[in-house]
Amino acid sequence: MSLERSKKITELQSQYMMQQERQQQISKRRKRGLFRRLVMFGILAIISSAIMLTTILGQSNAINEKVEKQQKLSEELSTLQKEEKILREEIVKLNDDEYIAKIARRDYFLSDDNEIIFNIKE
Repeated sequence: MSLERSKKITELQSQYMMQQERQQQISKRRKRGLFRRLVMFGILAIISSAIMLTTILGQSNAINEKVEKQQKLSEELSTLQKEEKILREEIVKLNDDEYIAKIARRDYFLSDDNEIIFNIKE
């Protein structure tokens, strides 16, 4: 019954009704445009956030690797400095004739005057 009734009712074609319909269409278009702009802005925000996040993570990994490398190199530097100190002391000792004679007797079994060398295996 309501279908028959709605078919019988005719719409008024007044200036006011046309103006209201145009305003409704314009507001629908504006809402649709606003929704599209917001979606595009959201997509751009997500993409830029992802790019920034990957960049930050990549830089963080690079920094961590460089810190580890720096620590390793600083340890190596300290061992080399200790070795250098030992070698400098050895240079000072090698300038002493008594030390050289001691090394020659020990390593090459050379003897001093009136000295007998016994080789004892341990």
